[in-house]
Amino acid sequence: MSPDLLAALIAFAFVSSVTPGPNNLMLLASGVNFGFRRTVPHMLGIGIGFTVMVALVGLGLAGVFTAWPPARAALQAVSVVYLLWLAWKIAQAAPPGNAPESRGRPLSFLQAAAFQWVNPKAWTMALGAVALYAPGQEVAAVLWVAAVFGLVNLPCVSVWTVLGMGARRLLAHPARLRLFNRAMALLLVASLWPVLAGLGGDMPPPTLQAATP
Repeated sequence: MSPDLLAALIAFAFVSSVTPGPNNLMLLASGVNFGFRRTVPHMLGIGIGFTVMVALVGLGLAGVFTAWPPARAALQAVSVVYLLWLAWKIAQAAPPGNAPESRGRPLSFLQAAAFQWVNPKAWTMALGAVALYAPGQEVAAVLWVAAVFGLVNLPCVSVWTVLGMGARRLLAHPARLRLFNRAMALLLVASLWPVLAGLGGDMPPPTLQAATP
């Protein structure tokens, strides 16, 4: 990979990783409700899980959705149900003063890694990155793309946890925290729009040729 192409890939990985999306919204809420240390497994699950996803998509997994359309429909349905469940959990998160067992728990490493496969933004990022920077899907090029995302993604998503920690004092009042959690839940539901558009037939199948950043 040439230096110019590598620089462009790093910029793409940074912009797509640091901008708002389901992962970052959940990390912001987790930083507020659970703090940085308890959110570390969630962050690692995103960073490592997405890196593995990019590699598998680049090595041909995306072709499954072209060859078998019901798999795409099933993935979209699971995405909707799981994101709605996560939004409900965030909206119901109890204030810090309540008993710990009533406050729920942050996502585990495995939950966060598995979530990448039903995250609409993660699919767009993975397909776009491979289509732009490993269009021939050569193994070396795909691994370069995955490695760059592995190095760039984790620091970017960690920023949102830090932002959540910074907001904890402002949101220490139970009423403010409830309002914040419900706002995060609504934003998470709003992030379902690409999936709902796809269910209506407006979103193209997730092929590498159709992917855009």
